[in-house]
Amino acid sequence: MQNKTKKRLKLVLILTPVALVLILAVVALGAWHKFGAFIVAARSIYKLQDGLYVMEYRGDYGFDKFLAQGGAADDSAVADYLIGFLSGGYYRKADNEIKPGDFGCTSVCVKDQNGAVYFGRNFDWAKGRAMIVHTVPKNGYESLSTCCLDFLGFGDDYQPDGSMPERIQTLAAIYVPLDGMNEKGLVIADLMAGDDEETHQKTDKPDLTTTTAIRLLLDRAANVDEAVELLKQYDMNSSIGAAHHFAIADKTGKSVVVEYVNGEMLVAETNIVTNHYLADSPKKGVGDEESHARFDRVSEFIGPDFVLAGGFGAHGNWIVQLPFQEVRSCIARVQQSQKKFWYPQGGGGDDAVTLWSIVYAPGKQWADFYFREEDYRHGHRLFLHPALVDPFVREINKKNKFVSDTPVIFID
Repeated sequence: MQNKTKKRLKLVLILTPVALVLILAVVALGAWHKFGAFIVAARSIYKLQDGLYVMEYRGDYGFDKFLAQGGAADDSAVADYLIGFLSGGYYRKADNEIKPGDFGCTSVCVKDQNGAVYFGRNFDWAKGRAMIVHTVPKNGYESLSTCCLDFLGFGDDYQPDGSMPERIQTLAAIYVPLDGMNEKGLVIADLMAGDDEETHQKTDKPDLTTTTAIRLLLDRAANVDEAVELLKQYDMNSSIGAAHHFAIADKTGKSVVVEYVNGEMLVAETNIVTNHYLADSPKKGVGDEESHARFDRVSEFIGPDFVLAGGFGAHGNWIVQLPFQEVRSCIARVQQSQKKFWYPQGGGGDDAVTLWSIVYAPGKQWADFYFREEDYRHGHRLFLHPALVDPFVREINKKNKFVSDTPVIFID
């Protein structure tokens, strides 16, 4: 009997640590199932250069659930949702108020002689930090997008590639895109509109903010028509307390602006968008002189027939002899450092810079990114569909020691 007791005790002593290991393994697996995608994405964050970061997220980032709960009518509600989704208190609410200021942006959509579409965009803002986000959602289209990290409101001490809690909270950038392109060839950019009227549509539809609307379209719209129909299904609400309009294009070359006037959604075909209203409404043309000056300068560059005919040349052919290098040159003409040439009456004291310029090639699935006007001869080429990228590019990416598999290479 005593021997049996000893054997049982010995067996318990052997099995107890095994059971503890198994329990810990189950707990760890459960935690990994719930938080693993967060951790992998957080670890992918990499500094490309001072002030510029890249991140990749593969899997579910909660956007389906966000839409199912009715979306959000303001940025604070988006933050509340993210607190719950990311959990653990890693995502904290913005403690700094983001003020839009009198900054402007420019976008242009053109075709080259072979019919390839290019979409160029300047994001003009105060000198700050930015992030390129590559997402491969569980239910949605793969996309590239860009985020101004100032919009997250985490303060100057926050480091996107710092501690794990800081990296986790950086995942909020997925919900705050300002432009982007998806695998179907849809391209979208957010630009300030021509006055201070905020949009707050109030019907029984689910709610979107300006930035979550961009995330919706990148995830779910394959072309301009689908994008417009999707936007009609939601109530729009301005982000950061400002008036916005969207420049939307696709790989066929169709290009529109979506605006909101007195709560009504308006759509107009145009291949150039700056910061004044373009759709037919009592506000058409409302915006400052600087916006009109940039619009006119881009119009002159690509040709008046193209612009005046709403995207078609004098003979009905929608083609401009403009390869992607020329698109880069076009938007470089209206970057903030060139302001004295296109808006000499602007005066001094303006702290705006072109924080980034980007040329999207929706049919070819890549984009060229240039940061802070530092050098338009250099930049980063971004690719969708890594498996299709040339092995040489992948080798360059490996040498750059990116944690993520997202192909981002330096252009010279």
